[in-house]
Amino acid sequence: MFEFLSKLFGGSDGSKNRAKERLRLVLVHDRASLSPGLVEALKEELIQVITKYLDIDEDGLEVNFDKNDDSVALIANIPVKSVKRSAR
Repeated sequence: MFEFLSKLFGGSDGSKNRAKERLRLVLVHDRASLSPGLVEALKEELIQVITKYLDIDEDGLEVNFDKNDDSVALIANIPVKSVKRSAR
């Protein structure tokens, strides 16, 4: 459905990725009962820490939450380009 709307309105890849990220943040908020600002801050801090040791594809990074009855799990899919030999 999203692809259809994107083609219909002629969205570029950049706007497509931003829209997908916004939708992902809304879904995370609904699943984990976290504010979108908190989720975005968490994602930015994860990127800062991980990029000290790894070169990653930030556009491909996905952060999700899986909520069970009494717990929430953070699930991160982080495409790694290469490992840095020394920390910055």
